Amino acid sequence: MTTTRTAISALALAASTLPAFAGNLIIESWRTDDKALWDEVLLPAFTKAHPGITVKFAPTSPPEYNSVLFARLAAGSAGDLITCRPFDVSLDLFKKSRLDKLDGEPGLANFPDSAKVAWQTDDGKATYCMPMASVIHGFFYNKKIFAELGLKPPVTEAEFFATLDKIKATGKIAPLALGTADQWETNQIVFTGIGPNYWKGEEGRRGLIEGKKKFTDPEFVDVWATMARWTPYLPKGYQAQTYGDSQNLFASGRAAIVPTGSWDIAFYQKETSLEFAAFPPPVRKAGDGCYLSDHTDIGMGINSASKNKGDAKVFLNWLASKEFAELYTNKATGFFTLSKHAVDVKDPVAKQMIGWRAQCKSTIRLNAQILSRGEPSMENELWTVDSQVLNGKMAPRDAAQRIQAGFAKWYSPAR
Repeated sequence: MTTTRTAISALALAASTLPAFAGNLIIESWRTDDKALWDEVLLPAFTKAHPGITVKFAPTSPPEYNSVLFARLAAGSAGDLITCRPFDVSLDLFKKSRLDKLDGEPGLANFPDSAKVAWQTDDGKATYCMPMASVIHGFFYNKKIFAELGLKPPVTEAEFFATLDKIKATGKIAPLALGTADQWETNQIVFTGIGPNYWKGEEGRRGLIEGKKKFTDPEFVDVWATMARWTPYLPKGYQAQTYGDSQNLFASGRAAIVPTGSWDIAFYQKETSLEFAAFPPPVRKAGDGCYLSDHTDIGMGINSASKNKGDAKVFLNWLASKEFAELYTNKATGFFTLSKHAVDVKDPVAKQMIGWRAQCKSTIRLNAQILSRGEPSMENELWTVDSQVLNGKMAPRDAAQRIQAGFAKWYSPAR
């Protein structure tokens, strides 16, 4: 019986991973939550414009995507189109000749250089995935609570803390919905969300890569110092509070502000009684230029072993079109086109956030490119030190010294 079941499972797997033939394309992706969007909206739109090409969206669950994709690529059974995570995972595929070079494809002209960096070689000489969308970091606030307390969205750091003080003074509502149990959000939302206004976005990020700046420089230490000031405004028992707990706290009206990203717009929209809006990370002082963590999140490339590269290129160039930009931005709420196309965004909060691009300079998460390649892993280290700073267990300067010391162990320009 076991042998029979194994054989049947093997046949089913083989059938589900057969390479596409001419006129047919298969998309590999981790975005299982997007399947209905692709099946019901995006692919029908593409097929209408290109009736001779059939496309199937075949996602794998996010935790398994990398390993399953690598196995399928090695076995020659992967789809024609590969949904690309940003930076090193996809770069590794390109270096192993699993993704085609796309330079010269007309669709790439529709994207600024900043949108392409997540899917380029370190020297920028080869692009291997078509950019699709980014997520933007900021804060959501409860409009009802703000109205009752006579508050306005803060613009400067001083206004931000004055706002937190007024909310805390009520004694009824947590000013900030944030916990440190999961740790990741202390880095990917907080440190790399508010930090660009301190290290001036790309100037600071590139400075670290080039060895011209260190984490012990004031513009980085000051971010941890500001985070340390957040501690009195966090909910009771925040050290045991998960990301899901923070979501529920804000959604239920028990917290006034949540540091988050645009990906959470759809989650909070489900709470029909919740009226919320967004504001960008406050600048340090009035008159300062603002910088925005507008993080490249998803792209798509061509499997180098595809038997149908001609149609795959047609599809990728459609991903660079205004039609796709408008469909994806409005249907995958909180995931914003990376293209230069002007898009009429329907959701009010999403429209607010994408509008920040016109006011602020965009950058990406600080350690996303190059900085997390060695040991100790900077990503893991940042999770730890950022959480400990918020927990009051680590001084800002000690956090900076630990990150810089770990970085210098494996990255010679940091020494």
